[in-house]
Amino acid sequence: MSSMMNRLFNLIDKASEKSTRQAAQHYGRRSFLARAGTVFAGAMLVPVLPFDRSLGGAAFAATTEDENDCSYWKHCALDGNLCSTSGGSLTSCPAGTEASKVSWIGTCRNPDDEKDYLVSYNDCCGRATVPSSTFCFTSEGERPGYRMGLHNDINWCMANTNKGYHCTVSVVLGVANT
Repeated sequence: MSSMMNRLFNLIDKASEKSTRQAAQHYGRRSFLARAGTVFAGAMLVPVLPFDRSLGGAAFAATTEDENDCSYWKHCALDGNLCSTSGGSLTSCPAGTEASKVSWIGTCRNPDDEKDYLVSYNDCCGRATVPSSTFCFTSEGERPGYRMGLHNDINWCMANTNKGYHCTVSVVLGVANT
């Protein structure tokens, strides 16, 4: 049995050596290092870039004027508890919590002026959730969990020291260019 395994490992070694030598004859070290550097630099930038969670489509239009209602226009891609019902406001975290270092972005249509706006959703971290707070799940345009940047069921407090989720704020970043 062990001699059969040794032959198998020798066969794998020879095949990998042969393919490595063939690759070395076709590609130079400098081109390999340049391509590897480009891939590594690109991979490092991906977590930093903001994501358009609506995937280019205009989000649904809301008719309500109540900012504490989940159908309010700025909550179109929100998945979490409203900070305005958890001791904070629509744009600021409650006392004792801190904004997450990473966030997700949605494109929401304001029914008053019929324009699309980029809205940043930041989780507030550091305290337990308030049981009586309003929970919204208006994640239209969300993609499956294997596409992390397009999936907002993730605990975005993961980059903070205190990873406990409390609530989410919605901050308008500006008009979306379409």
